[in-house]
Amino acid sequence: MFFDLPVKTGAQRRSASRFRSFLLSDGYYMVQYSVYARICNGVDAASKHKARLKAHLPDNGAVRMLVITEKQYGSIEILLGKLSTEEEDFSPEQPSVF
Repeated sequence: MFFDLPVKTGAQRRSASRFRSFLLSDGYYMVQYSVYARICNGVDAASKHKARLKAHLPDNGAVRMLVITEKQYGSIEILLGKLSTEEEDFSPEQPSVF
């Protein structure tokens, strides 16, 4: 799930923060800023979470949902440039699937 939300005003920042909090409480994890992922067991679960996303959409902004299989997700390649000293401890998060 990808999103682009306006954050120019205080109200917009609060709305974006509430949306991010909802995502985390609903089992999503941050892949990178404004890109969150969630493991769903099948099409029915993905449909359920699509409905939950729709119910929590902020008034402004754009949210995109992309459903991919576990195999497709597993083939993601993480390409990194040279890391700065602050980033050297970076290790990409591996989702656990049960």
